[in-house]
Amino acid sequence: MTTETLTTHDADDDPRNRDILIYINGQLLHRDAAKVSVYDAGFMLGDGMWEGMRLYDGVWSFFDAHMDRFFDSCKAVSLDVGMDRSGIMEALKQTAKANNMVTDVHCRLMLTRGLKAKPFQHPSLSRTGPTLVIIMEHSKPATALQDRGIRLATVPQVRGLPMSQDAKYNSHSKLNCVTACLQAEQAGADEGLMLDPHGFVNTTNACNFFIVRRGEVWTSTGDYCMNGVTRQTVIDICRAEGIPVFEKNYSLYEAYGAQEAFLTGTFGAQTPVAEIDGKPIGDGTRPVTQRIREVYKQWIAKDVAEQAHRWT
Repeated sequence: MTTETLTTHDADDDPRNRDILIYINGQLLHRDAAKVSVYDAGFMLGDGMWEGMRLYDGVWSFFDAHMDRFFDSCKAVSLDVGMDRSGIMEALKQTAKANNMVTDVHCRLMLTRGLKAKPFQHPSLSRTGPTLVIIMEHSKPATALQDRGIRLATVPQVRGLPMSQDAKYNSHSKLNCVTACLQAEQAGADEGLMLDPHGFVNTTNACNFFIVRRGEVWTSTGDYCMNGVTRQTVIDICRAEGIPVFEKNYSLYEAYGAQEAFLTGTFGAQTPVAEIDGKPIGDGTRPVTQRIREVYKQWIAKDVAEQAHRWT
């Protein structure tokens, strides 16, 4: 088996991305000229929230679900977005148009508390309003991942309790996940499989995690993981398609013995898992994962069709 490291965010190279324009507080700047201050709260403290979204045929898929999460997260940490979701949509449209982007586009929308008067922690030192940055790239997931599958290693870094740093925040402060990723890489895997504080299987450092056992789809309770939009969509698909699905506690014992496993995320949709801690998962056929992938594409197409004229 190859030892090449792949990630769920590996994408086919696209030379157009070398000259993309980045949105910063209403300005569109070439990527080489797009800068934020070292006094920005996002750079200095990781004080900010972000969303990842995908553009299909001119439509941002599951836009409302992403905005619900984004605005809820900002409200929870008293971060003033400075605009409503219509304003966010206008900024997205402006950036996509400037870059001549229509489909197979990935966006990272980032909001920080803005410039600080002094290089210290207190939020009140951010006095000039938030910083909004939008990065869009022409981006298609690498096909090699679907063929080979991702390799996971269980890591000692855990997903913490909500009162330490709630994993439901899509915050700029991702050091916990970066540490888990490094631990997995040092173990010779692609991504880290993270446990919750009680030792149950939770999520990876970058994506939500599912297993398939005897035709049933299992994922964590959701108490300690990112409330992923794609995660919820997969749960909804299973319920709509009559596939038994459970949000529950389970251990590595059940994960190792699964017939299939896959990750979910906005970028990669559903990425199959080839092995966990060196133990192969299933026989490589992945019928349930493939069925979910096919229905997910249908749901994307339906969402795009329903939204096509909404924001024009």
